[in-house]
Amino acid sequence: MTEICHGAVREEVSSCGESSSRAARQKRMEIRKFKYVPTVGNGNGCKKAKLTVSPVSMSRGCDATVDNRCLTAGGFDVESDPKFGVASVCGRRREMEDAVAIHPSFIEDDKKSLAHYFGVYDGHGCSHVARRCKHRLHELVKEEYKKNDEWKDTMEQSFRRMDEEVTVWNQQASIGDCRCELHAPESYGVGSTAVVAVVTSDKIVVANCGDSRAVLCRNGKAVPLSNDHKPDSPDELSRIESAGGKVLYWDGARVCGVLAMSRAIGDGYLKPYVISQPDVTITERTAGDECLILASDGLWDVVSNDTACGLASLCLKGNGPSAEMKSPPNNEVSEYENCDRACSNASLLLTKLALARGSADNVSVVVVDLRKTDPYNQGQF
Repeated sequence: MTEICHGAVREEVSSCGESSSRAARQKRMEIRKFKYVPTVGNGNGCKKAKLTVSPVSMSRGCDATVDNRCLTAGGFDVESDPKFGVASVCGRRREMEDAVAIHPSFIEDDKKSLAHYFGVYDGHGCSHVARRCKHRLHELVKEEYKKNDEWKDTMEQSFRRMDEEVTVWNQQASIGDCRCELHAPESYGVGSTAVVAVVTSDKIVVANCGDSRAVLCRNGKAVPLSNDHKPDSPDELSRIESAGGKVLYWDGARVCGVLAMSRAIGDGYLKPYVISQPDVTITERTAGDECLILASDGLWDVVSNDTACGLASLCLKGNGPSAEMKSPPNNEVSEYENCDRACSNASLLLTKLALARGSADNVSVVVVDLRKTDPYNQGQF
């Protein structure tokens, strides 16, 4: 805007020799003020800024033009949809037990978006607990948030209720064609990890239960936002043994020699050793935030935090490998029509990297663009 004002001043000086009235000079000083409207879609389904113009009469300086300069948070403001990409592949497993949930603007107030929801669920024993979390957990988070407006308690209560619902549902509902019915009619041996991120204009709230993981890429560096719940970690080992359980080593540390994670939703036969209480972190957003990666352990078993963030950053900056690729089999990206191209490239490339490095598990990856943008040039700041 300053350049526009300076241009108007230069125009007045160059024409000072002309015979013109005071009104004509004021007219030449008139500029148009931009208004940011973040509600217009672009070709790949993501929201793109629109500039509308309204006349503002000004005779001196440029200060008034700064008032309407809106800087959005995270590639999206709280009123528009986020930029994200998702890939979920079966890999070398016989069954697909992962699930992914994405709910933009899942919490609103007076038709104004307050928060976006992203979740990755890694099932074990069967897929139906992960699928149940996919369709239900975000609703519980929304209900609990409206009760107390405090994120830590909201997440803990939501995971507890989800665990209780799964237990009751397993006992009462017909699971249909799930293969687990052949082994346990009440499906006590079925469970799921859950890593959930709620993104607002100024915070990233992460709740994790199990060995899926959330990693923030900030200023080119990986910042873990969750801890893996492994049975042989000192705090988890102490908790399990205090409850009367044991950690046995069979192809890695396992609770009672069975489960390779110490926290999960479901797994009723391993309670109270395996619990559903999540660790909750609340991170303030900064201008240096680039992207958020949520993924199941199928990725993290073979790809480090730093490598994942490096590859995702390259894709978001347009410097990554060629994006012309077919989606892997069972890719859940087809469920989400508003995926951003760069975020989709990042999630797909991360799944391909995990498979190339020999991951033997299902691999699910969500990449969320957190870069702050300037609506005047749609670039980073």
